[in-house]
Amino acid sequence: MLNQFFTVSVTELTVIQFLLCILYSLVLGLFIALIHIFKNRFTKNFILTLLILPAIVQTVILLVNGNLGTGIAVMGAFSLVRFRSAPGNSREIASIFLAMAAGLAIGTGYLGVAGLLVLCVGAIMLLLQLMPLQKLQGEERELKISIPENLDYEGLFEDLFNEYTSQSSLISVKTSNMGSLFELRYKITLRGSASTQKLINDIRCRNGNLPVVLHYAQTSVGVEEL
Repeated sequence: MLNQFFTVSVTELTVIQFLLCILYSLVLGLFIALIHIFKNRFTKNFILTLLILPAIVQTVILLVNGNLGTGIAVMGAFSLVRFRSAPGNSREIASIFLAMAAGLAIGTGYLGVAGLLVLCVGAIMLLLQLMPLQKLQGEERELKISIPENLDYEGLFEDLFNEYTSQSSLISVKTSNMGSLFELRYKITLRGSASTQKLINDIRCRNGNLPVVLHYAQTSVGVEEL
């Protein structure tokens, strides 16, 4: 009975069994999506992707079914796909790989292994998310600062970054407002006790009260602009 639960023959699947595998993949995808949104920033499109990804991967693996030529063709088709969305953070990558691994396990007939994988890895992800690691390490943010074109930005905010951040780096510099302004983009990691409001206020004293934008790195959700 246990062996029948853990494995299924993928070479003799009926239509009903295939539909049940699809349903099982969607359930695991929903579970992975719920784990991902727990105390995390997300978008609706990404959650939808996590929901259907195991079913898609499972179907692809069933279609390949050990055929080397078909496998190479599928790999070539997937290599033509280009993702134009913003790059994801490490947790998004982990969720995607978990969804793909679940779909791969179901597609090869290891239904129980897929379920146990999602349960074990999901429990570990939830446990790590509940631990106060983020408060100890600080939060990674992206900082955009506008300054006049005649203001030398080299080392201009160095003392503020030393006070409020544990790590900072200049990502890019570009002109704006017909060349009258510079827009500086920094990636910073805030200290655990650092106040974002004080940091922004101190920066505004340096840049002539021009716009300052602070938001979570690699996301466009929850932007703070002062």
